[in-house]
Amino acid sequence: MSPLRHVFSAAALASLATALVPAHAQGVIKIGEVNSYKAQPAFLEPYKKGMELAVEEINAKGGVNGKKVELITRDDNANPGDAVRVAEELVAREKIDVLTGTFLSNTGLAVADFAKQKKIFFLAGEPLTDRMTWQGGNEYTFRLRPGTYMQAAMLVPEAVKLKKKRWAVVYPNYEYGQSAVAAFKALLKAAQPDVEFVAEQAPPLGKVDAGAVVQALADAKPDAIFNVLFAADLSKFVREGNTRGLFKDRTVVSVLTGEPEYLDPLKDETPNGWIVTGYPWYGIQTPEHKAFFLAYHEKYKDYPRLGSVVGYSMIKSVAAGIAKAKGTETPKLVAAFKGLQVDTPFGKISYRAEDHQSTMGAFVGKTKNDNGKGVMVDYTYFDGAKFQPTAADVKKSRAAD
Repeated sequence: MSPLRHVFSAAALASLATALVPAHAQGVIKIGEVNSYKAQPAFLEPYKKGMELAVEEINAKGGVNGKKVELITRDDNANPGDAVRVAEELVAREKIDVLTGTFLSNTGLAVADFAKQKKIFFLAGEPLTDRMTWQGGNEYTFRLRPGTYMQAAMLVPEAVKLKKKRWAVVYPNYEYGQSAVAAFKALLKAAQPDVEFVAEQAPPLGKVDAGAVVQALADAKPDAIFNVLFAADLSKFVREGNTRGLFKDRTVVSVLTGEPEYLDPLKDETPNGWIVTGYPWYGIQTPEHKAFFLAYHEKYKDYPRLGSVVGYSMIKSVAAGIAKAKGTETPKLVAAFKGLQVDTPFGKISYRAEDHQSTMGAFVGKTKNDNGKGVMVDYTYFDGAKFQPTAADVKKSRAAD
């Protein structure tokens, strides 16, 4: 056999090998996702289901730009260092096209910095600290959920109506809790200058000594309390607060407590009348939410949580961005996301060009103990676009960083 024949044979084999590779492997969009699955299962198990439903729907319609979508997830152990390590693994080993995810604000900021260093697009679904999109915001990072400023801005008008002067605050002592309290204090003080903050309790995340925290708050005799605790910390706080009478004749304004992930576990301990942000899935009658609810329920035989909406909307946002960019190259994707409009279960949202923050809003209402089950009542959806800082304020905060 001549050397030339060898060349042609090798070429023919290579061609045949390529033809035998499934189309899925040849033309697939890899979405890498990093999150604290083991540490925060209440939110992140429904969130993962929401992501998987979105991927299924996208692929059933032919994918994006003719390519199927593949989701590759990694656990970050709720640790910023591990989050960066697995993000690096997704980029270097899995050759992902887009980076998404994170739940805790400190891990989110670590991955955002990684995205900046590596110049890779990153869509943060959940971390709420304002540093994701303001101070510390960068060209490559976008965020879906309304941040701490936005949620505080939705709650402060309700807090002002209470006409309470002496406030106490309780929050998990890490980036999210600190950011939420800073925003609430600044906005409430601006709206009600005579307000006083008479007590502050900041236990470590996941390690609240609820008895000591509740007693310290009670000793300060506040008129009202701003609470930022969530998950198991919230349950312990509510139990001790109920036992010691902390909430008797005292209003509580609370971020996240109306989310089913955190409200459902309270059951017959659910306090009445807390002013909260949350997700009353059982009462939202818009066509887009009904369609989402039915698809989710059919697939999982369960009702969605807020995590389900966030995971679903995050993947739908990535698909819309890639479709608009006509590819996954980072510069094109960054440009495409500026002003990008996306249909979500909460209606149409857009990503602002000036700070990369989406206009997704939140429901604000009150908690009710309904025969031993925690629900939200008297709720209204607040459009996130109406609770965002001005472009000038964003520019000033980014310049100050």
